[in-house]
Amino acid sequence: MTIRRLLLLSCLLSLLPLPAAARLAGPPEAWQRPGEVRDLPQVRSSGVLRVLVNQSRNSSGEVNGQPIGVEYRRLRAFEQYLNRTAKGNRNLRLEIVPKAKDQLISALQRGEGDLVAPGELVHLRGQGDISPSAPIMTRVPLVLVGRQGARRYQRLDQLSGKTLVLPAGSVVGAAVHKVNEQLAARKLRPIDIEWLDPSLAVEDVLEMVQAGIYPLTAVELPIAQRWAKVLPKLQVQPEVAFSRDDNLSWFIRRDARLLRASVDQFLKDYRSPADQDAAFQRVYRRLYKVHNPLGRTELGRLEKVRPVLQQYAERNDLDWLNLAAVAFKESTLNPSARGAGNATGLMQVTPAAARSVGVGNIHRLENNVQASARYLASLRRKFFSSPRLNERERMAFTLAAYNMGPQRVQQLRAEAKRRGLNPDQWFFQVERVAAEQVGMGVVSYVNSVNKYFLAFHRERSALESQQRVARRDDD
Repeated sequence: MTIRRLLLLSCLLSLLPLPAAARLAGPPEAWQRPGEVRDLPQVRSSGVLRVLVNQSRNSSGEVNGQPIGVEYRRLRAFEQYLNRTAKGNRNLRLEIVPKAKDQLISALQRGEGDLVAPGELVHLRGQGDISPSAPIMTRVPLVLVGRQGARRYQRLDQLSGKTLVLPAGSVVGAAVHKVNEQLAARKLRPIDIEWLDPSLAVEDVLEMVQAGIYPLTAVELPIAQRWAKVLPKLQVQPEVAFSRDDNLSWFIRRDARLLRASVDQFLKDYRSPADQDAAFQRVYRRLYKVHNPLGRTELGRLEKVRPVLQQYAERNDLDWLNLAAVAFKESTLNPSARGAGNATGLMQVTPAAARSVGVGNIHRLENNVQASARYLASLRRKFFSSPRLNERERMAFTLAAYNMGPQRVQQLRAEAKRRGLNPDQWFFQVERVAAEQVGMGVVSYVNSVNKYFLAFHRERSALESQQRVARRDDD
């Protein structure tokens, strides 16, 4: 990003209203000086401690008023600790600032927050002005995770020639590089890494591994163990560790010495409550249920409906794999499916929705798909055509509107903007507001369809080669 664009972004952000939860006592413009180092006295004076958090649902997140991110209770306890040790009656409050994991340290350097609480391992790459806090957890293993019933490995060299899928920003990449150097010295093939779409966080990757969409991944052992509580088909393999060298920490600017001292003292004495994951398990156990859309039965169903999906996707300027993903989520590609509220067919369209785009008799497969494609295209055109949206986010907003109505989605975007979140990013930004205000239903819906699309997209060449073969046979 250029200096000019950074300055423009800073100016635009300064015009946004601050979140009500921050309750700033000082002037907001004190936050807009790029790179400013605020130590504890300046934090107390402003009345707000801005904490940069990893935007993943594992690290941060709240559902219907219940904090479920692994860092939330620790951060709230730190807030209480600071207020207990404050002189006078002026309390400060946390302001949570979600960022992509690989942007957290640079955001801290720019003065966009006082503290980074990632909830995952983060490597400092020559950023001498940033340093880790006292460790929350020492020597955290990075371990292999697969699916129960698949092969279990005992040694790293058994992964020679295999592929690991990793979310953006994973520190496992660096550990695999070191392992590959050792494999090369033994003339063994390297472990391949497939870096995944940035709409997928670590918990999404684990869910897709459980479903059998992806074969293997590697994550921090505490994260694997936490998600295994709600993803029971995961196979955590702690005996295959890529690294045990890193500590889980928060991060602070080196010049913020008093804030660092408070952080270190707090972490030294803090102990997680026994029911730390109770709300997390209640919320997620029912929600993370994606299935593999690439099994033999599923691919057979897809092949039968592929021509009609492609026909109406092309007519409405949609990617046919997006329609396929919606169809898999709605009916598992079953044209005879019947749902609640008169929803019917492959796309689970209602008669009212079909009439709104001029289609009748939705019991016919062609009409069912046509109605869904027209409705999706209409939502995209009317509400989400802005060039500020990239195509993955545009489709996510369209899917959210398909699920809950476009007006509600626009309200959530407005609320996200009011809080200082990115209103043009559904994943991890607007979806945070949706989870808090509406619940996980729409969040889970969009996430599931996105995962099915990415699964299909990964096999696009093979899926579309079937069409080419069929055409040659017809010729």
